[in-house]
Amino acid sequence: MTTTLIALLPLIVGSAVVPMQIIILLLMLTSEKQGLAKAVSFVLGMTVVRLAQGVIFGLIITGGQVATESSSEGSGWVVSTLLTVLGILLLISFYKALTGEDDPDAPPPKWMAMLDTMSPLVAFGIGAGLLLIGAKMWVFTLSAIGTIEDAALGQPASMITFLLFVLLAESLLIIPILVRLVLPGQSQTWLGALSNWLETHNRQIVMVASLIFGLLFLYQGISGFF
Repeated sequence: MTTTLIALLPLIVGSAVVPMQIIILLLMLTSEKQGLAKAVSFVLGMTVVRLAQGVIFGLIITGGQVATESSSEGSGWVVSTLLTVLGILLLISFYKALTGEDDPDAPPPKWMAMLDTMSPLVAFGIGAGLLLIGAKMWVFTLSAIGTIEDAALGQPASMITFLLFVLLAESLLIIPILVRLVLPGQSQTWLGALSNWLETHNRQIVMVASLIFGLLFLYQGISGFF
């Protein structure tokens, strides 16, 4: 399991380092109306989608495999293809950020305008919706599922590994919530400052992360074919 988690680290970091998701969470947390409830609902929405993807596509991958060498090779081709696609998508994101184009996976502007007045239920829907409409987030999760299945850990260990992937992929969203719970007074100022910093440097962060992980996943994907 440890070896598989190490193999998943790039996917975990890539899933976690999404400035726009963190900015949305911080804006919810610093909201005057049910800020904490909205932030928790937002993360729960993302979690439910990831778990559903794990169940549905994990079953599809497992159901389509037989414990033979040829099936193992087939699973490896699936993972390599997903990583190659992910690398290409991230490099496209790098190019768009470099040229000043909008990220197609970014939430619609009307969502951002609603953050202060929305209910926790709507926040749940936005969390789920971000993963459902984000092509890169789909490929991150499907690549993780494929990597776990390719490791042939057995069902219990595979489930635990995927749950750890989900937890770590959402760690940069969970930590601010914990800070808000432990330090409700001081955290408002800190989280607000962090949100402003991320908004200011969003494009640069996207460029650096997309270039590094795009090249990494493209290399891993292509090398997996040989």
